[in-house]
Amino acid sequence: MSVAEDSFVIGLPPPNAWTCDAAWGYPFDHNSGREGHESEKIMERISIVRTDITTLAVDAIVNAANNTLLGGGGVDGAIHDAAGPKLLEECRLLGGCETGQAKITRGCQLPARYVIHTVGPVWNGGDHGERELLERCYASCFAIAREYRFKTLAFPAISCGVYRFPVEAAVEIAMREAMVELIQNDEIEKVLFACFDTEVYAAYLRAHAKQRESDLGS
Repeated sequence: MSVAEDSFVIGLPPPNAWTCDAAWGYPFDHNSGREGHESEKIMERISIVRTDITTLAVDAIVNAANNTLLGGGGVDGAIHDAAGPKLLEECRLLGGCETGQAKITRGCQLPARYVIHTVGPVWNGGDHGERELLERCYASCFAIAREYRFKTLAFPAISCGVYRFPVEAAVEIAMREAMVELIQNDEIEKVLFACFDTEVYAAYLRAHAKQRESDLGS
């Protein structure tokens, strides 16, 4: 399979019956009436780790890329540096990527087999669809994971840092989208949130603990 054939764009997948009742509410299946009774099991498939995402030997790591997909600063630059020049060669064939969408390449010299490149929104006050675009980033990455039948997937803190997305809001979206996906997708065994920054790591730990408290109180 050529690089071009092995790389594609996924936007927001078609809507289905799974929704969330609120920012920290349980996922519901409106077709069956189940109300989050498996959420504790779902939480066991989510791990918060303070580490360099480029060191993770998973099926795919997610790159918080820019629209060119040609490398940049932060985690984007770190992934390109660790993957070696062949990653840039593959990315040049992809023709960039729209905000909220995602494309895939091989992992090249990384321990991860693949890299899913997604472009998060720049925070401009929150009234320009930033939350919805960040949700689409996660949905797009999970759609690719389903297509490739990945079992392990690692995310950085998309749009935090130079894109200025408020950390607590970004973490809330990330956790919620992971919960919704894992309830639908039994093939994914582990979603890791790889945190390089202390503030982001602490925010994910708080979010994870808050969800577990909700589980125990249900």
